[in-house]
Amino acid sequence: MTNAATPESGVLPASDEHGPFAFSTSQLSKLINPKSIETLTAYGGLAGLEKGLRTDRLAGLSIDETHVTPINFRDAVTAGATTTTNTRFEDGPSAEKSQPLARAGTRLTTLGVIPQREQDQHFVDRKAVFGENRLPERKSKSFLQLAWIAMQDRVLILLSVAAAVSLALGLYQTFSGHRSHESDGHGGAKVEWVEGLAIIVAILIVVLVGALNDWQKERQFRELNRKKQDRLVKAVRSGRPGTLSVYDVLVGDVLLLEQGDILPVDGVLIDGHNISCDEASATGESDIVRKTPAGENMKPECDPFVLSGTKVLEGVGSFLVTAVGPNSSHGRTMVALRDDPGMTPLQIKLNIMAGYIAKLGSAAGLFLFTVLFIEFLVRLPGDDASPEEKAQQFLRILVTAITIIVVAVPEGLPLAVTLSLAFATKRMTKENNLVRHLQSCETMGNATVICSDKTGTLTENVMTVVAGTLGANTVQFNDRPNSVASAATSKPQSGVIDETVPKTEPISSTALSPSLNPQFSDLVKESIAVNTTAFEGEEKGQQAFVGSKTETALLDWARKAFALGPLATERANRGPIVHLFPFDSTQKCMGTVIRLHEAACADLSEKKHGPKFRLLIKGAPEMVLSQCTWVISDPRDRDSLQTAPLEPDLETALGKVVSGYASQSLRTLALAYRDFDHWPPLQKAATLTVRDSGDDEDSEEKATETANPTVSFDSVLSSLTWLAVVGIQDPVREGVPAAVATCHRASVSVKMVTGDNMETARAIALECGILKHKNSLTDDGEDGLVMDGPTFRTLPPDQQIAAASKLLVLARSSPEDKRLLVQTLRNHLHQIVAVTGDGTNDAPALKAADVGFSMGITGTEVAKEASDIILMDDNFTSIVKALAWGRAINDAIKKFLQFQLTVNITAVALTFISAVASNDERSVLNAIQLLWVNLIMDTFAALALATDPPTESLLNRPPDPKKTAGSLVTLTMWKMIIGQSIYQLAVGLTLHFAGPSSFLRGYEQIEQRTLVFNAFVFMQIFKLVNSRRIDNKLNIFEGLSRNRLFMLMMGTMVLGQVLIIEFGAQAFDVVPLNGVQWGISIVLGFLSIPVGLLIRLFPDSWTRAVYEVIVLVPWRLLMKLVRCCLPSRCTGRGKQGESREDEEEAAAVVTQIRPSTSFKNGKSAEEAKNLQEALYSVRDDLRFLKTIKGGRIRAFGETLMAGAAHTPCGTVLRRPSTATSATSRPMKSAMGMPGLLAASIGGLGSLSDQGHSSAVAGGGVVDDAKI
Repeated sequence: MTNAATPESGVLPASDEHGPFAFSTSQLSKLINPKSIETLTAYGGLAGLEKGLRTDRLAGLSIDETHVTPINFRDAVTAGATTTTNTRFEDGPSAEKSQPLARAGTRLTTLGVIPQREQDQHFVDRKAVFGENRLPERKSKSFLQLAWIAMQDRVLILLSVAAAVSLALGLYQTFSGHRSHESDGHGGAKVEWVEGLAIIVAILIVVLVGALNDWQKERQFRELNRKKQDRLVKAVRSGRPGTLSVYDVLVGDVLLLEQGDILPVDGVLIDGHNISCDEASATGESDIVRKTPAGENMKPECDPFVLSGTKVLEGVGSFLVTAVGPNSSHGRTMVALRDDPGMTPLQIKLNIMAGYIAKLGSAAGLFLFTVLFIEFLVRLPGDDASPEEKAQQFLRILVTAITIIVVAVPEGLPLAVTLSLAFATKRMTKENNLVRHLQSCETMGNATVICSDKTGTLTENVMTVVAGTLGANTVQFNDRPNSVASAATSKPQSGVIDETVPKTEPISSTALSPSLNPQFSDLVKESIAVNTTAFEGEEKGQQAFVGSKTETALLDWARKAFALGPLATERANRGPIVHLFPFDSTQKCMGTVIRLHEAACADLSEKKHGPKFRLLIKGAPEMVLSQCTWVISDPRDRDSLQTAPLEPDLETALGKVVSGYASQSLRTLALAYRDFDHWPPLQKAATLTVRDSGDDEDSEEKATETANPTVSFDSVLSSLTWLAVVGIQDPVREGVPAAVATCHRASVSVKMVTGDNMETARAIALECGILKHKNSLTDDGEDGLVMDGPTFRTLPPDQQIAAASKLLVLARSSPEDKRLLVQTLRNHLHQIVAVTGDGTNDAPALKAADVGFSMGITGTEVAKEASDIILMDDNFTSIVKALAWGRAINDAIKKFLQFQLTVNITAVALTFISAVASNDERSVLNAIQLLWVNLIMDTFAALALATDPPTESLLNRPPDPKKTAGSLVTLTMWKMIIGQSIYQLAVGLTLHFAGPSSFLRGYEQIEQRTLVFNAFVFMQIFKLVNSRRIDNKLNIFEGLSRNRLFMLMMGTMVLGQVLIIEFGAQAFDVVPLNGVQWGISIVLGFLSIPVGLLIRLFPDSWTRAVYEVIVLVPWRLLMKLVRCCLPSRCTGRGKQGESREDEEEAAAVVTQIRPSTSFKNGKSAEEAKNLQEALYSVRDDLRFLKTIKGGRIRAFGETLMAGAAHTPCGTVLRRPSTATSATSRPMKSAMGMPGLLAASIGGLGSLSDQGHSSAVAGGGVVDDAKI
């Protein structure tokens, strides 16, 4: 141990890195890594640390500290050795050992607000030596680095090389005098090098805009992460407890900890009650570690060290901070494991879809290049152009083909989802939803069930004691104006009160104290003032009780009714606290043991000597009442306070009083106590030794009574004396009934999960609108099921599933009941579940849910860590806002996808057709024009559509079914995409081919090409407005005025197009247009809106029928024709084993469809037979695809077979497959695109809603093959 303090052992610093302190950062780290009692002892123990860090274990740091007086290591160790510490706690009865705990308890009750000192001159030495509690920010990429990364795209590199070659040739032609014929008479750029330069400039603009978007996105997410990591912790400075930001914690601070905390720093425990920590996050061990305060004569097995990142499972106490920031154990781990966050599920799906589109675009570009190159080679022998001009023609072909690929590659898809998530999370933060996990935003949009807590979420969490019954129902008080007289005389709907309950006239709480026995009043004050975790502090500039709203309500009532003094004074007048039992979610109560003063050892029983210890209990009335065997008979008897046995009739009557309060929407809380002669209580040895000894039995019993060193709550929670029950009013939050109605309108079920009893829960559910009818209050009424937790958890599995589907209120539930409900809803009923939680024990339910909401005000750090979104105002209406934003995110991506696919199809088709039909391989849209269209499509449209805020209509429709929620393109969207593509192609091709011979007669070729380009761009601009809806509703302007960024992007695109046409002649190969030509362009563009309205009026069922005729029927005929033409071995029919296996697989699928199935729309059983035939047919198609082309097409076939086919009766048919999902095995070849298109359209809706025949059913088999 002596060697631990020597320089050779590494404990003493080799340099002056400790500054004016006795210890350096590396020395303090040796306490924790690994935990070492020997090192702590070598440092002088807790007193040595206190001296060496220039702090005080009771008063903490001084808020006025700037520089500290230097102290060396040996002086600190010597001071620690000579300082007597009394901070060690044992569960023994001595007053000396329990006194520090009383001091800790007093400290908790006087918590206030620490003044914030942000000036640089404070704590200068401390920050310089030990640092601040901030992890160094991960170095983010600079703007130039992001631009360089964007330039690494292979297609852009290829286009840049082609543009550079074109520029070089153009410069050679211009300055060598070899002018091209095109520049002289064909309307090309007057300077040959302009086109190459313009393409390079356009590439730079695309890269810079993309880099700017990435930089802004990274900055926004960095700010969001910084905000979600900040939180308040309780500390002591200058002897005054208070709260401060976790970033402001310093080495030497004294922090207070309690159940549910996640420790932000490393430290050494000063004192505490029953502290146990879960250190799995730090050590990997799942065992619960019990902590012992640092003190004298510590044994090697003691553990006074607390680690950052660990969770406090139970107990309260304080500790001295020894390491912060990157020097703490958790900080070192976080710095080492830092990495970029992964992509969300939506981003993954969009990247896969972008890959499919890019492959199609690449195929189209390659095909275009092949066709144009063949034409170029055919015309080459008769071409009398110069070699430079021929090279320019070839480069134009190459650049056009590459530009087609650039346009087809949807860079805007990942950008759209990133922008949408960044915008939504920022706005959600302003609306009190702090998003911790981005994927939760997407998931929340499709939530079907919300399991909400009651207190603070549905109610205001502003509690007031308004009624109560004292003793054996002999004294009642009521402070509610115009309310029911009392719980005993009220007649709730369930008839819980009858004539057996004594009738007493209630009085006001202010008149209680004069009418009660002083000893009883003192007993009630003691129960409330001592057995609490609340404290006195400042709230909104005024002195108030701070803590749990239930406990502050009790303290306010005690001050009003019994003249409760300051808590510190009240506690000082009582005996010291010797044991704490934190709130137990199983027992639904909490307890505190105090040592009684001699004067307080009242003779409430028949004993000669009064008790020495008293256990004070506070909790749920039904739980407490079941453990009571005594009751204060008459609190009004001023002569003597008598207890009496709690008879069954009186117990029943008190239970009905509790039910009466509950039926009036009051939260009930009971008070009780039990006295002990010894603490810990004595326990008796086995009676077997008494019978064998033959000695006096009584003396033998006394000899075998021993003190139990560890006391469990269950062992002392019996033989209680009933004091009182109070009713606490917690009004429903304003806006909650409307929010619940909005959820019902959105087809989202709201279930209330609460710890209150059934009557209170039922009454609150009525007020919130979760239950709708007062006359439907039976446990299985028409509104749904009302059940308590113990009943639900004991149901058989099948009944549990049935109950979960109908359940609306789960009362008296434990966190385990909540988790069980969530798992049942998710795993068996296939619901998408959002759940709220605030306690440490709620963490499993929050993790089990699809989206977990923790409470920002009342929630523990463990609950926040387990959640996906933090409700910063604990309000249910904020959950509804999150639901709306989730749907807005999903819709924004689909809006952009609808816009992008239309532009992709139109631009690629128009460029391809016009280039192939041209005599000089020239497209109607040149490369620089296509790059401008690409900029509109990928950046401006993403900014405009991805930032659409939620509209009211979003919550007027049900969520997407879970089986089709992954479909990115719906049937309605395909209808719009194809319809708008047909219109735009018709306009573009008509202007290009028919225009010169008809209504555009007299226009020069360059004017005609400019008009086509201008009309095409304006069709995209107005299509952007039309894309704001992805359903068949006609109001495309809903919420437009609230999206200023959309208006800005629209204005930017219009302004940019005007500047290009009027001033970009050289670069864009255009000429200025006159008023008539501008009018034609704008009118043709505006017609996209009425065309969109007509497309929406076209029924989806007709669209599906057309799709079947045009796509499905020819596809099946083609498959049958190929099978007939190819040998049997190619189709697999020659392999008996494989055929038998396929037959067995098909039989397993088809047997789920019975001819006797009752169809929803009254279908006959004949349709089941037709569906079987269709399934066999599609099976053969898929088997052929699997065989004919090897692995590439097999991946596509496996993707289709892995999907779920939906029968008309709603039954899900799953085909066994060992293939991976479509998302993990993307299609390898464009040959599968006809099937992919069929799958995407056929899978967008349930066939049961369409009522089609077997042909349709065949399309339904590829239902879930997603794009």
